[in-house]
Amino acid sequence: MSLFAALERLLSGPEKADRDHPLALLVREQMPDATADTWRLMTAVTGLLACVAYADREFSDTEHEAMRTELARLPGMDAAGAGRVVGVLSGNIRALVANGDHGWVRDVRELTSREQRLEILDVLLDLAAADGVIDHSEVNYLRRLATQLGLEQQEYNAAQARHRDKLGLLD
Repeated sequence: MSLFAALERLLSGPEKADRDHPLALLVREQMPDATADTWRLMTAVTGLLACVAYADREFSDTEHEAMRTELARLPGMDAAGAGRVVGVLSGNIRALVANGDHGWVRDVRELTSREQRLEILDVLLDLAAADGVIDHSEVNYLRRLATQLGLEQQEYNAAQARHRDKLGLLD
């Protein structure tokens, strides 16, 4: 199934779209023993990583490697599976993120505690900082995402503070 065919399925309802989304199929293939909630959460985290990596409209080699490393840390995902996921994302990241992050945000909110969402935010900030600069578009995206995840502005600020030296000059 092509990515565009799967995106068309988004119009047929959220359950079918989530289950048949190309990213969900890819993650599920790499994690065959995972429960439905686990692969749903891992798909959501992977999708949000892709959105952060492409927030500045570039998917650098450094971000590629950082994403592969983060995915390999996920329960049930080995290094080879993480490499396959990132390899597929590399060629399709623009189309993948163009559809938005609302489904992934919903899944993260439904399946995690506040503490877990803060950990996910830390991972997303680490990815944004992987290329040495968190630019204005990445900051804007991450701030909006933190709010959508039900986190407070001060929680975002505290998480971002670890990377203060990598913040790009704001226009």
